[in-house]
Amino acid sequence: MTESMIAIETPRLRLRTATLDDAPFYLALVNEPSWIANIGDRNIHTLEAARAALEAGPMAQQREHGYSFYIIERRSDGAGMGMGGMIRRDSLPGPDIGYAMLPAYWGQGYAYEAAAAVVQHARHVLGIPTLYGITSPQNQASINLLNKLGLRFERFSRLPPAGKETNIYRKDFRQH
Repeated sequence: MTESMIAIETPRLRLRTATLDDAPFYLALVNEPSWIANIGDRNIHTLEAARAALEAGPMAQQREHGYSFYIIERRSDGAGMGMGGMIRRDSLPGPDIGYAMLPAYWGQGYAYEAAAAVVQHARHVLGIPTLYGITSPQNQASINLLNKLGLRFERFSRLPPAGKETNIYRKDFRQH
């Protein structure tokens, strides 16, 4: 197992790479009703399944692309609050920003703080020319956050594997 690495820091948050030791946290997060409603049921119900999903998902993305969904921790006490970052999907021409917070941390600006830091990291550190965001048409909180980050609605789509209708947002850094 590789040791986690801090990828991004903000005044209140630390975003670090995931490790297999994060399996209990990940298991709790992906089974939150809000995750299941807005992101989807990943059928992850054991620590073993959580470890396998971390290895195949964020950890593999980090190795392959140099970015991933990071564990979001509060700097003051190290509390795990959620996940946020970017992933590469075959169905989009560029990386996709994403985030999910435990309900205890909603409404306090943490998701925006983490996501804004990811946008700046994508543009200024990684030199990514275009960033995408996807959300269900019903997830108004996520739509508002993407708009606040400067991503603009581009189109509706049906992305694999579920094929549910999805809003695609885009931010092209080359135009600014």
